[in-house]
Amino acid sequence: MPNAKSEQDVMEKIVSLCKRRGFIFQSSEIYGGLNSCWDYGPLGSELKRNVKEAWWNAVVRDREDVVGIDASILMHPRVWEASGHVAGFTDPLVDCKVCKKRFRADHVADAKRCPECGGELTEARQFNLMFKTFMGPVEDAAAVVYMRPETAQGIFVNFENVMASARLKPPFGIAQIGKSFRNEITPGNFIFRTREFEQMEIEYFVKPGTDETWFEHWKAERFRWYTDLGIRAGKLRMRPHEAHELAHYAKACVDVEYEFPFGWSELEGVANRTDFDLKRHTEYSGKALEYFDTQTRERYVPYVIEPSAGVDRSLLTFLVAAFEEVVTEKGETERFLRLHPKLAPIKVAVFPLVNKAGMPELARKVFDSMKKRFHCFYDDGGAIGRRYRRQDEAGTPYCVTVDGQSLEDNTVTVRYRDSREQPRVAIPDLAPFVAEKLEGAKSSVV
Repeated sequence: MPNAKSEQDVMEKIVSLCKRRGFIFQSSEIYGGLNSCWDYGPLGSELKRNVKEAWWNAVVRDREDVVGIDASILMHPRVWEASGHVAGFTDPLVDCKVCKKRFRADHVADAKRCPECGGELTEARQFNLMFKTFMGPVEDAAAVVYMRPETAQGIFVNFENVMASARLKPPFGIAQIGKSFRNEITPGNFIFRTREFEQMEIEYFVKPGTDETWFEHWKAERFRWYTDLGIRAGKLRMRPHEAHELAHYAKACVDVEYEFPFGWSELEGVANRTDFDLKRHTEYSGKALEYFDTQTRERYVPYVIEPSAGVDRSLLTFLVAAFEEVVTEKGETERFLRLHPKLAPIKVAVFPLVNKAGMPELARKVFDSMKKRFHCFYDDGGAIGRRYRRQDEAGTPYCVTVDGQSLEDNTVTVRYRDSREQPRVAIPDLAPFVAEKLEGAKSSVV
């Protein structure tokens, strides 16, 4: 079994690196922070954008049967009545009578004793996870709206609009990336479980009877997405839900799980939601949400296959999988983020070997030409080895160095983060060279 202390140390090192290098900061830190809320810094915002773009490319741009939308966060309150969230989106909550801490009852081993102080726990009561607010100047029942707890419902209520405007017929999918909000009782594990998070969801509409085939298709596709971006297959698993775990509307569901330092946990879910959602919205809105096949004259309510991933959880997974410490022969500890080059926040760092003899001027010219195509970083501060190590921690796959030979033959060295190889490349060929490397990258090893 893994050592709990060493696993905790890994997470602490990743959290420390994230702050030091500008990936993730505690929200409102100067005021003491806000529990379970995080801000993405210069490198984190780039990484997050790259994760979302990699997902969007895989499920929308590389396919002909999926289109995207961007639905509003605030929706008509009847949406959440139809979806069942108003009545049933709850977790069991218990309070410690001594230390006053709150816990999810189903996460506490002893239903009567506090896991923190051993004090007596209250009886469990149901706690709705939706954030409630008011629309307009008057705070009364008629003005109640909710911060959406999932992005899926924005897709379902736009089913007919999208199908008609994009001239689609089943099987087809609607994809969306967007913020969701859940008033979690026990958030934690850094950005793994937070109250404000971002989702990447697909609702894939199919003819009843073909749903099991498409369920298998999306299971394979979503597993492959992670391995294509450098996650080792041995650290992933597909865990089918037992019958008692299934949501009341689900015919089947599997979780893509990753072995985090804190244990196996859900990274993404793939569910067969049947025709539950469209039928519920038909019932509550009075608008028939169905497909009519003009050739066969058949009318039916499609079944839905839903791959649902978290942006923040995916990002955390890529960080954990990429993090590595290496002790050098001199006893120094070097830290790497071996991120897949397509995800790396900075693609290319450009350095002059020394700040003299015309090297900074040529390095600046190289940087200015490269930044038009890639997110680049220029650094002339400190010893060259220290600059390399800073970029290794930031996950930068390629470091370009202008040296004395560059002034003679117009070539530069390109240092690969993982192999440490440093081929020389002619400056006019540098951008195509890097572009080819990025396009052909198959794993986190360059």
